[in-house]
Amino acid sequence: MTSDISPFTLPPSAFQSKTIRPISATAITGIAFRGDHLLAIDSKNGYLYQINVQTNHTTVLNPHRWQEFIGATGLALSDDDNTLWFTSREGVYFCSLVNNDLTPKLFTRLPYSANGVAVYQSTVYVTCQKTGHIFIFNRDTTKEITRLYAPGIGIENLTVKGEQLWLSDTLEQTVYCLERATGDVIFTLITPFESPTALSFYSDQETGEETLYVSYSFQEPYIRDNPNSEQTYELSYRPRTFVHPLYYRYDAEGRYTLSNGYLIELSYVEELEPLFAVDLKDVEWRIALPLETTRQKIRHVEAVGLPFVEEIQEGQRVAVFKFPQITAKERHVFGWKVILEVWGIKYQLTPRDAESVLTLPGDFSDRYLVDNDDLAMDTDIIQQAAVEAIGRETNLLRKVYNIRNYVYDHLSYGIKPHIDTPDIALRRGVGSCGEYVGILLALCRLNGIACRTVGRYKCPPQPFLRGIPLEPDYNHVWMEFYVPGYGWIPMESNPDDMFEGGPYPNRFFMGLAWYHTEIAKDIPFERLYSEGDPVLKTQVSIGDLAINHVQFTVLDELQP
Repeated sequence: MTSDISPFTLPPSAFQSKTIRPISATAITGIAFRGDHLLAIDSKNGYLYQINVQTNHTTVLNPHRWQEFIGATGLALSDDDNTLWFTSREGVYFCSLVNNDLTPKLFTRLPYSANGVAVYQSTVYVTCQKTGHIFIFNRDTTKEITRLYAPGIGIENLTVKGEQLWLSDTLEQTVYCLERATGDVIFTLITPFESPTALSFYSDQETGEETLYVSYSFQEPYIRDNPNSEQTYELSYRPRTFVHPLYYRYDAEGRYTLSNGYLIELSYVEELEPLFAVDLKDVEWRIALPLETTRQKIRHVEAVGLPFVEEIQEGQRVAVFKFPQITAKERHVFGWKVILEVWGIKYQLTPRDAESVLTLPGDFSDRYLVDNDDLAMDTDIIQQAAVEAIGRETNLLRKVYNIRNYVYDHLSYGIKPHIDTPDIALRRGVGSCGEYVGILLALCRLNGIACRTVGRYKCPPQPFLRGIPLEPDYNHVWMEFYVPGYGWIPMESNPDDMFEGGPYPNRFFMGLAWYHTEIAKDIPFERLYSEGDPVLKTQVSIGDLAINHVQFTVLDELQP
């Protein structure tokens, strides 16, 4: 099969996403819709904004009472839309919106900081990160009715939709849909940006269509031009906050949820420039193409620089470039460009789904339970770690979770020029993403859990930079583990290792953000053959022959 070299034309967007950016806002920590207006609280300056959703016209509703709203972190409206609720420090407050009175009145206090609030009829829901609970109060008596366990570890905000509670979590980069009565998780979804701070549903007055909006707040690094400094350009940080639609599709039968997707152009190109004298004849340079998965679809493939022949290897597409000869004087640019749909995905499996002891299919034991990638599974330190990591746990999902936490407890993230074997990395206590994966694979396989390395590159997570080539700083790998009776489930290598000693977020345990691109599973990403035989690294490595160039361009936003 030859490469498709026909031009690709970007189709018009199926929808126009509406990002709301209130001018002067620095940290939006609470939102609530009132008709065609969004009410948003800025915790740093205390402004209560009213934003027209259609025109983006912004007004400060509390020009004389802003000091009383400094530090507010939650926002909600009563059913009649005339009473505003918010949280500030340990207190839960309400005030009247009639004639813009906005005089805060104390409803109740928590033993620790209150983070978010939602109101449904006579019930008030309040989140508290310190206790890890959702407190439920009677609105009329102010008495606590009960409390539910909060699902995440970050600061959580919430809203009510019918019989559901919806929570956002700053550290988990996740939105949870819960049963309002029991707190049981129905499904979860990964947000397209980090640090979601609040959420609310907007109902279009004309169509009646409901859209979930989420606010985000974080510090953005940038290069500052400082003429007063000896070094004119310096690294600095500035606040960024906005409100963006969160689109999703929950597949109950497939047990996963897709969230905001993007159409991206990914190019992988090699610049042939040998470092020393080399003479290779009848060369096949094989580069794997991105995969078709539940969360990733290929729209278009074309060659860059030189044509290629496409082959299928173990069900995966591979671009094969052929050269009669490669010498030190050869100079070429060659590779592929792909238009991809990529989505955030979160799987909804529970330990109960992994209770049954099922045999692995076919040759899985020979492929995914053995040391076939320098995993040092026969060393004492790795074998001891495999025992310590799971303790007495027998459930497959809990085993994987315990192994992940064990590796996070014993490893810190660091970049090195080369990847060491798991025994060396574990003894050293510092590892790159590849070394995290190596240890995870070794410990899982020693505990009978089939797993494999996946990944390759992540798109820089800047989807607002449309049409601008973006270059990733590094390649990246993560892993997949196999759940008998269901299939392969992803788990990130190191990004959730955020705190020394934990607790660790679960955002990428059984989930991936939209910016992950999946290339090559079970086959090499790039391989060189000369006269029909593989070229070994001991002879010459691909890095000695060429420089790779990787570029991402975000073209459009997609709705599941």
